[in-house]
Amino acid sequence: MRKKDPNFNLTARILHWLMACMIFCMLFIGAFMMTSLDNRPWLIDLHRPLGFAIFLLLIIRFINRIINPQPPLPNHTPSWQRLMANATHWFMYVLIFCLPLIGWAMLSSGNYPIILFGEIELPAITPVSPIWYAFLRTSHSILAWTLFIIVLGHLSMALLHALIYQDGVLTSIVKGKKKVKTEEPTKFEDEPS
Repeated sequence: MRKKDPNFNLTARILHWLMACMIFCMLFIGAFMMTSLDNRPWLIDLHRPLGFAIFLLLIIRFINRIINPQPPLPNHTPSWQRLMANATHWFMYVLIFCLPLIGWAMLSSGNYPIILFGEIELPAITPVSPIWYAFLRTSHSILAWTLFIIVLGHLSMALLHALIYQDGVLTSIVKGKKKVKTEEPTKFEDEPS
């Protein structure tokens, strides 16, 4: 494992934004699958391979994160925010890892074929069981909504760092270089010189 770089490497940045787009699409595809009977079949055909691709990219991203640790947050970041940021990132990784596996198990227990890209059929990973299918379907939905909420929180914190703190956190994942606001703090009249 290397020493922490103050910036995200190119692989981390590409994986972050590629997965962010895919996960955002996936969450909306999942929501539309539940509300649109006309479009449901092709949305499901899109949902399965996209979920599998996200799962594979997460494994690559995890390996990259072990080899190239995530840059530290700025020194001014309170310890509770550091703890929450770290916990949130790992919780997102767990959700992104579990959701495709639960979806795969759900389809297996419902005796549905898991076909990717029109040709590749994944084997069943659970026995056929209507009870397990119902449980896993509910679990998949709850965890997907949980991921959606966590992603919104993550996005909110990114905007806070970019627009309010202006500490380079968002810039480091966009461009790979932290651009920190360098102006002097404002002095107040009653403050000693």
